[in-house]
Amino acid sequence: MSNSTQSVPVITAFFDKATSTVSYVVEDPETKDCAAIDCVLDYDVSKGQTSTRSADKMIKHITEQGLNLIWLLETHVHADHLSGAPYIQSQLGGKIAIGDQITHVQDIFGHLFNAEDDFARNGSQFDHLISPNEILKLGHLTIMALHTPGHTPACMSFVVSDACFVGDTLFMPDYGTARCDFPGGDAKALYDSLQLILSLPDNTRLFMCHDYAPGGREYLWQSSVAESKANNIHLVGKSKTEFVHMRETRDAQLNTPRLLLPSVQVNMRAGHMPPVEDNGIAYIKIPVNQMVT
Repeated sequence: MSNSTQSVPVITAFFDKATSTVSYVVEDPETKDCAAIDCVLDYDVSKGQTSTRSADKMIKHITEQGLNLIWLLETHVHADHLSGAPYIQSQLGGKIAIGDQITHVQDIFGHLFNAEDDFARNGSQFDHLISPNEILKLGHLTIMALHTPGHTPACMSFVVSDACFVGDTLFMPDYGTARCDFPGGDAKALYDSLQLILSLPDNTRLFMCHDYAPGGREYLWQSSVAESKANNIHLVGKSKTEFVHMRETRDAQLNTPRLLLPSVQVNMRAGHMPPVEDNGIAYIKIPVNQMVT
């Protein structure tokens, strides 16, 4: 798999410390077309209140740099933050896109949240559903979509020239790999997805969706294929069987993410809130005694 024939994209990272999320603007320097990846809508769970502080930083950057927003890409249905894609789209345009396996996620969580009768489970809330290995245009650049399930069934990693945006599939080498205990997760599938990512050229830059600064180090979100193959604490020296055992054992001890329930029921709708009820208010549901994580 080669990624050396394109010009190098300009990549700007936006770190949201409240959710440890890294969002990106990826720019073709020749045409000024850009994509926004894994945008954040701020959410105060104690108040049920949203704000656009993080999204506004991204909008400011895109506007000040004179960029043309083409794509708002989601690597997957996030369980740790609400998507800011619809708000950014309302200000700048662009198409919201996610992997076509979103339909499986919508089936799972549509049932869990007892979604309204007209909740579509065919991905139609998104402007575009991305097929595995599909190529998206971004000015003179191309975005290659790799289907990398395991964390969720719909996870995609996006390769742009010498860069790969891995979502939650992979973390910095000193933190490891994604959990697989959410509904639809699969540690065996994750291992295969990691091998696909690590089959890219060694100099491929890997951009993470999260960092948690283990050991109190500074926050970091860029590694490489070579560094990950040599140093990732969950992968080095492990067979597939050993990895799956490690991952499933570790996952059984992890806490449920603080924003999982609000995030998933919003993000499965492409970042839109559930429909307002007859009093004009939208509500986020909390299913009682149903989560096993």
